[in-house]
Amino acid sequence: MILPIVFYPDPVLRQKGELVTEVTDDIRQLADDMIETMNDANGIGLAAQQIGKAIQLAIVDVSFDPDCVSYLRVNGEDKTIEELCPLVFINPKLEFGKKKEPVNEGCLSFPDLHGDVVRPIELTATLETLDGETLVVETDGLFARAIQHETDHLMGKLFIDRMSSARKLAIRNHLKFMQEEYARKA
Repeated sequence: MILPIVFYPDPVLRQKGELVTEVTDDIRQLADDMIETMNDANGIGLAAQQIGKAIQLAIVDVSFDPDCVSYLRVNGEDKTIEELCPLVFINPKLEFGKKKEPVNEGCLSFPDLHGDVVRPIELTATLETLDGETLVVETDGLFARAIQHETDHLMGKLFIDRMSSARKLAIRNHLKFMQEEYARKA
């Protein structure tokens, strides 16, 4: 089922997600619905906050671009993007490489808004799956960036928070318009 996507400045987007301590049938259905919602919106990731649930559950799928990473290891074994995506994960813990780069990002909760966000190029993500497995994912490129973006959502942080001061100033009117639209609909 396609779920409505929550738009900025809905307060749920700023909530830190509760840990998922038990994977129920409802959580599994929510994950399936989130995949369908993400695909319908042509996204590459979706966090539970973006559909109004403040829990640590997210999805990333970059399988449309198998060359978007230079390496991908899961629990020490080389894998392909197609083998891992869509990646549904809960309760992530991230460790970052030292090198960072700016890349233009967007977000389903901010229609028509993009901007450079500086993030680490590489990461090691310890992720729990809905099947109770723990995956240690080592990767770079778009996959690493998408995992970071969605994990930020799970912690109540938004991609606009990571933009430069100059970019924040440039998007001020866009954000004001979104706030006014939200207030009008509330």
